[in-house]
Amino acid sequence: MNDAKVTAEPGKQEFFVTKELDAPRELVFKAFTDPNLYVQWLGPRELTMTLVKFEPRTGGMWRYISKDKDGNEFGFHGVNHEVQAPERIIDTFEYEGLPEKGHVALQTARFMELPGGRTKVQIQAVFQSVAERKRESLNPISVSTNSWRKYKDVRK
Repeated sequence: MNDAKVTAEPGKQEFFVTKELDAPRELVFKAFTDPNLYVQWLGPRELTMTLVKFEPRTGGMWRYISKDKDGNEFGFHGVNHEVQAPERIIDTFEYEGLPEKGHVALQTARFMELPGGRTKVQIQAVFQSVAERKRESLNPISVSTNSWRKYKDVRK
């Protein structure tokens, strides 16, 4: 397993997070859509996650809260625009900790089969402006390369 790679080109409203995993595509996709697996790997390792709503289907909604060791909570929510197993998930993403609402990104997660039963996951997040992309790409909670914690454990 390699580290997740974050790519954010200057002047663009998007960034990409890419990771190759030692697991078949169907199983990796399941880790994005099974609530018991999802909470095991998403988010920085030092935070705990609680799923408030999790509807991994086209038109479904999701919301989760990450909590740090001091009890600070960080809420996120969105809507699934398309869930096409095991190829793609398109959803919106909004961090609830900003002073005003409406800072929504459109995310597309693609699951690509690799030789040897491996999978490449590429997540593209598109923001409303370059400034919003810069702000979000500096947020260690939402774009954490260590957010893939315990990902290898999805085989269990």
